[in-house]
Amino acid sequence: MNPSEAALPERPPISAPDHPVAPSLERAQPRLGLLGLLLVVPIAALLAVGAGGADSSALVLGPLVTYGLPLVAMVAFWWEDWPGTILRPSWSGWADTALIIVGAVLLTGLGQIVVAEFDLRSIFDPSPGPGHVPTFPATMPLAAAAFVAMLQLTLVGEGWPLRRLPRLTGGLVALAIAWAVAIVLYFALADVRSELGTVLILIGAWQVLFYVAWRGWPFSAISRRALRLSCAHVVVIASGVLTYLVAHELLGAGPDPLAAFAGCFVAAGLLFGMLFEGWLDRLATVVAALVLAALMAWALHAVAEGLQFTRASADDWVTHVGLNAIGVSIILHVGIGRRWPFAPGVVKLAPVARADTA
Repeated sequence: MNPSEAALPERPPISAPDHPVAPSLERAQPRLGLLGLLLVVPIAALLAVGAGGADSSALVLGPLVTYGLPLVAMVAFWWEDWPGTILRPSWSGWADTALIIVGAVLLTGLGQIVVAEFDLRSIFDPSPGPGHVPTFPATMPLAAAAFVAMLQLTLVGEGWPLRRLPRLTGGLVALAIAWAVAIVLYFALADVRSELGTVLILIGAWQVLFYVAWRGWPFSAISRRALRLSCAHVVVIASGVLTYLVAHELLGAGPDPLAAFAGCFVAAGLLFGMLFEGWLDRLATVVAALVLAALMAWALHAVAEGLQFTRASADDWVTHVGLNAIGVSIILHVGIGRRWPFAPGVVKLAPVARADTA
């Protein structure tokens, strides 16, 4: 059978509660995670400053990577690394990454069309000049909405009912639905677009906590799918909105600093939930993620004080580094590259069957 037509497991393995961590993976931690940092950190550094400095990277790579995030989720969680899986392990992750890069450019152009008009120069030039609409910040709320919608459908919604389709078809349909939702949100919430991006990142942080760090707990305790998914969708979205209201309205945190910390928490949650998978229990994972997120936000802001910014801000750059540079590097290494070259394939385990009642 063509791998692209193979059936998908009922849930993405990363968030399946009955999907055990391989004993070999548990024994390999934290050494395996530390080795992974040897690849993750250089890639993250390249994304953080590789477009001619921090400011240009936030303005150019920030939108490109954000538009590429739904593709990362599609390849990792729907296509399960196809088409890279038809190649040898040393080429698999790189081939998928190349595909994602091309797709990210195309989706960034699509985002321009939705927001204003297609402008190739604005995609790659941090200061395109008069008559051009820069992709940052104009198209960022749309990009963030597409990614959060993709994760909501893929992890929180368990991909239901699309995971009954062949993986290639299911992934493409999920991507299309995520984009449709993003476009509706973008125009329906036009009056609060400046705050929408922060709220979406906070929702993303809760998605990572519940479905990467905690592997679907506590919703996995609900046996009936309809009730489980309904509760999960409501709680995850409400948690993100309430976090924003409490932090912004009651505690006085600005949207940009709040987004920066949430981006760092996403990076920390992915680090402990994916890179160091199987090392810590649920409580230790969330405590470690909060501590690391705080340290990361403090350190990155300290670095940003010595950098020069034009249209982007220090908070924008910290958000880009946490959410895009570090977060994407971890997913590429673990979810798509399958931990090559340190332990290729160790993350890809056979799903455990589960009988759910509809």
